[in-house]
Amino acid sequence: MLVDELIEQMVALEAELQACGKRLEARSDGEALHDLRVAVRRLRSILRPLRDLPDIGALEEVAAAVGHRSTSLRDTEVLIQELAARERPELGESRRQGLEAGYDALLAGPEWLLLRNALAAWPAICREARREGKLKGLGKHIRKELAKQRRKLGRELRDPNHDRHRLRVRIKRVRYAAEVYPDLSDLPDKAPKRLKEAQSALGDWHDCIQWLQRAGQEADLQPLCTAWRQALVDAEQRLDQALKPLLKAFPAD
Repeated sequence: MLVDELIEQMVALEAELQACGKRLEARSDGEALHDLRVAVRRLRSILRPLRDLPDIGALEEVAAAVGHRSTSLRDTEVLIQELAARERPELGESRRQGLEAGYDALLAGPEWLLLRNALAAWPAICREARREGKLKGLGKHIRKELAKQRRKLGRELRDPNHDRHRLRVRIKRVRYAAEVYPDLSDLPDKAPKRLKEAQSALGDWHDCIQWLQRAGQEADLQPLCTAWRQALVDAEQRLDQALKPLLKAFPAD
């Protein structure tokens, strides 16, 4: 039953990714890249607990490559939105041409083609693995892997020198894994909401860091640095408050 559910999810994600790619190619709306990245993240969340199983690791690596390739594009999208909100849309327009070229390069790149081909082949590979008995105890295996992720998050939350970038990635992994494996995640009732709040706060912090870093290299952004430094202070304060409830939900061992 679990294998059938996995195949069903993967088929749905394949269709979603195809639709996102077409939307991005047609420039039909401003959320196509964001939705594509969310679909890739959900795909990776399905695959990560399975990466030690036959033929799974390669697909996860291809999905990761698409995610990494699209990261800088999404950062630029968010920057353009921020510049519009700060009433400096002309600064965004000067960056849009590079963004458009980046969209085309992503869709024409080998990572995108490999991911589409691998997803199309995956259901048959999964069914073959089941027939050969390679997926026995799959639910137990997934639950064990998700428990490892929760413990890692608990340890990082308690590390006074934790890296916020790594913590952001860890929280995303735990949150999205719980969404794709709701019956195996074993999260406390309020944990999904707390994870979402912490991810949002970390996202705001990440954006401020990105903008300030770019301003150090792109002179036309420097007039906004004062506002962004204050936004960073505010984001750090919200982040500290958002992380506190997670300590109870995620013990270190």
